[in-house]
Amino acid sequence: MPPIVPPGRLVFGMQLPVQAQSRYFVEEWELAAGPAEVARVAQAADRSGLFYVGVCDHVAIPDDLAPRMGAVWWDTIATLSWLAASTTQTRLLSTVFNLTYRHPLVSAKAFATLDLLSAGRAIIGVGAGHVEKEFDALGVEFSARGRLLDEGLRVLDTALTTGAVDGMQIAPRAVQDPRPPLWVGGSAPAAVRRAARLADGWLPQGTPLEQMPPLVEIYRAERAKSPEHGDTGDIGAISEWLYVGTPSWDVNRPCVSGSAEQIADALRQWGKVGVNHVQVRFPSRGVDELVDQVERFGTEVGPLL
Repeated sequence: MPPIVPPGRLVFGMQLPVQAQSRYFVEEWELAAGPAEVARVAQAADRSGLFYVGVCDHVAIPDDLAPRMGAVWWDTIATLSWLAASTTQTRLLSTVFNLTYRHPLVSAKAFATLDLLSAGRAIIGVGAGHVEKEFDALGVEFSARGRLLDEGLRVLDTALTTGAVDGMQIAPRAVQDPRPPLWVGGSAPAAVRRAARLADGWLPQGTPLEQMPPLVEIYRAERAKSPEHGDTGDIGAISEWLYVGTPSWDVNRPCVSGSAEQIADALRQWGKVGVNHVQVRFPSRGVDELVDQVERFGTEVGPLL
C-alpha cells in the first residue's frame, strides 16, 4: 500500500509518557502518574497536529532487567483503544508490538478492532523483541524470533486485507483500505530488509542521524526488488531530545533547544536522509510542562516542517 505520510511532508509523532517506564527515558514525575496524565498528553498531541501517539509493548520483565527497564509497560492494544475514545485525529501507533508473543490471528483481531474503534487511525508497528527471558516465560523460541515475525507478518497482512485465512473468517474488518499500515521496527540490517519486504514502512529504534544513510540505502534497495512496491514506503526516526525555547533548568542530557526555526532546522536534517516521520521527545519536570512543550511544538515548529 502507498505511504500514509503525505508526499513532501515531514510529520511528527511521540511516544506517550507513563505507559512505559524504562529508566533509559522515564522522567521522575512519571513514576507517580497514571491514566489522567497519559490522556492529557495524548489530547494535547491530538489538538497540536501530531501525526501519531505511540504505546510500547512488553508482557513481563525479568527481575534482573527490571532496575533498568522498569516493570511498568501498559498493554498496547488496551491503551490505544482507550485513547481512541479521547482523541479524534492523531493516529494510534504500536511502537513496537511484539507479534511473536501472540498468534497472528489474535493480533489481527485486536488491531482490526482498534482500527474500527478509532475510525481508521491505527498504525501497526511490530518488532522481533530482544528480552530472551521474556520469550522463555511466554514459551516462544528466542532464536526463531526472526522467522516467526516473518511468518506472522504474512498472516497479519492476509487477515487484515481479506478478512480470511485458511478457511477462517475474521471480523470485524479494519476501516482502512486495504488494511492499517504496517511498519517494522528495528535498526539491524535484517530488520531493515524485513521492513522493505513485508511491510509499508520502517521505524528505526533510536538510530543516530549519522548512521541512517547506509540503512536507508539498504531499505530502498531491498524494496526496489519487489515489483509490487512502487514507492519507498514510510521511513521514520527518533529525534534528539528537544525543548522549544530555553529551559530554565538543567535537562541533564544532550538536547536541541532554542527557537522554533532552530528546532525545525535540526529536524530537517532527518528529512535530508530520507526520513518522512520523526518521533519527537521533550524533557519535562511534570505533565504541565510536557503538555506545554507539545503544544508549543505543534504551534511554532510544526508549521515550519
